[in-house]
Amino acid sequence: MHGNVWEWCLDDWHDNYKEAPNDGTFWQNNELFNTRLLRGGSWVTLPRRCRSASRSGNDHVLRFNDVGFRVVLVLPRT
Repeated sequence: MHGNVWEWCLDDWHDNYKEAPNDGTFWQNNELFNTRLLRGGSWVTLPRRCRSASRSGNDHVLRFNDVGFRVVLVLPRT
């Protein structure tokens, strides 16, 4: 699904993965609390940036037509 729109993530922006949580919780940064992580590239970025490993950050109050989010629903096991 990468390459359609940047995927807005709950995690705050970090320059690297040093000291990132490994238990599935979101990664909060109290110093840059307004900057959220974006992943995946979009239709207006260069083709080399349209990949799942592509990362960027943006102020969480700004809105663009190439930034969206993915809704995830965890179903109970049967």
